[in-house]
Amino acid sequence: MTVSAEDYLAVVTETIGRVAAGQREAVGRAADLIADALRADGVVHAFGTGHSEALAMEIAGRAGGLVPTNRIALRDLVLYGGASADVLGPMLERDPSVAHRLYELAPVSPPDVFVVASNSGVNGAVVEFASVVKERGHGLVAITSARHSAQMTSRHPSGRKLTDFADVVLDNGAPYGDATLPLPGGGAVGAVSSITAALLAQQITVEVVARLLAAGETPPIYLSANIAGGDEHNNALEARYAGRIRRGS
Repeated sequence: MTVSAEDYLAVVTETIGRVAAGQREAVGRAADLIADALRADGVVHAFGTGHSEALAMEIAGRAGGLVPTNRIALRDLVLYGGASADVLGPMLERDPSVAHRLYELAPVSPPDVFVVASNSGVNGAVVEFASVVKERGHGLVAITSARHSAQMTSRHPSGRKLTDFADVVLDNGAPYGDATLPLPGGGAVGAVSSITAALLAQQITVEVVARLLAAGETPPIYLSANIAGGDEHNNALEARYAGRIRRGS
C-alpha cells in the first residue's frame, strides 16, 4: 500500500463498510436507549476529549440532529465553572478528578442519557466520567476503537476502561494508533476514527428518529440556521428545553 489520497480513500471506504455492517445491532440498541430517554423527557449529553470532541459536536446542536442534546467539553471547567484557562492542556484528559466537576456543571436531569467517545477508552477523565454517569443511574453509550482499547492499559486508578461502564458499546473500527497508512520510516498517516464516529453518531440519530416516527411522534429535529425559517423553527423547539441544553463554545 502506498501513501496517497486514493489509498486512504480505499481504507476509509473499507472501514466504513465494516463498521456499518458490524455495528448495526449496537446502533439499534443505542437508538432504543436514547428514544426511551427522550420519551421520558430526557436530554442526550455527548462528551469526548481531544479529537473525540468531534463526536459530541456531531450529536449536539447541528442541522438534522436532535434538539434535546447537550455537548460537554473539558473547557466547561472554564466557561461555566470559573476555572482559569491555565488548567486546559493535553494532560487534563488523564485527570479523573475533573469528571465530577464536569458532571456537576452540566444541566443534567434523572432521565438523561449519555454518549461518550474515546478512541482509546482509557484516559482518566473519560473513564471516571463514565463511572459517575452510571453511579447516577443514566444510560450510557460508548464509542471507541475495540482494537486500540484492547492493546492499552487503563490510565484510571481502578484499571477499568470506558467500555466497562457502558450499556451499549460501538466499535469505530479504527486500528491501534488510529492512522491507517504505514510510513517507510515507521508511524502511519490517515486517521479514521473521527470519520467512523461521525457515521455512527448520524446512524444513531437517524434510528432514533425512525423509532419516534414509527410511534407516531414528531421528532424534535434542528433545521439549518442558514435557511429561511430555520431560526424560528429551532428557537421554538429549544424553548421546550430551556435551562437544560447549552449552545456555548
